[in-house]
Amino acid sequence: MSDTPSRARRFSSAIGGDAVRFGDGILIAPALGAEAGVLMSAYTAFFSAGARADLPAPYAEVWVVLSGALRVGADGEAVTVRAGDFVHVPELAPGVVEALEDTTMVCVSAPAH
Repeated sequence: MSDTPSRARRFSSAIGGDAVRFGDGILIAPALGAEAGVLMSAYTAFFSAGARADLPAPYAEVWVVLSGALRVGADGEAVTVRAGDFVHVPELAPGVVEALEDTTMVCVSAPAH
């Protein structure tokens, strides 16, 4: 893409006042998306302990847990990820994500949305 920035760009993982509420107890702070002319999206998310959301999305994601812990997946196949871990969530993966404690994570997904 000719409009794609050709330099490194820094983003903060802090959740600021521009964060968008997603359901109960989940805040999303977008950093990079399709509007930037790139092939991926990136955002920071904060989950309050006990917050839950359905997983299926029409794109693949990698989540890096910065603090806290999440349970990700469907029933017996769910995995627990903690600070320092990352998880691949395939396109249309079944199940839910649940915060086991207050959790901050960074997500990178493709394609951009």
